[in-house]
Amino acid sequence: METLQEISNQASGFWQLRLYVAGQTPKSIKAFANLKKICEEHLNGQYHIEVIDLLENPQLAKGDKIVAIPTLVRKLPPPLKQIIGDLSNTEKVLVGLDLRRDSEAI
Repeated sequence: METLQEISNQASGFWQLRLYVAGQTPKSIKAFANLKKICEEHLNGQYHIEVIDLLENPQLAKGDKIVAIPTLVRKLPPPLKQIIGDLSNTEKVLVGLDLRRDSEAI
């Protein structure tokens, strides 16, 4: 069941992103930096990034079916999407988040 906040966020075009990492590794830090840059350039402040460290909370991987790290999960807007890796390929991330279609990435 969705909360009132989630319904409100969907209606306003708000993006809820969850980045799963395993500690402060160079790959995790790079993934967060890449994600932040993409969000600042393409989401105009209409986003929230939640970073989940699976070394501290391994049980949280099950809920979003995380099989590799780092993994980005787009919770809102629906549908749920996942992107695995350090998010360094901006075009791939934009297509994966539905911010850009494949035909626009060429």
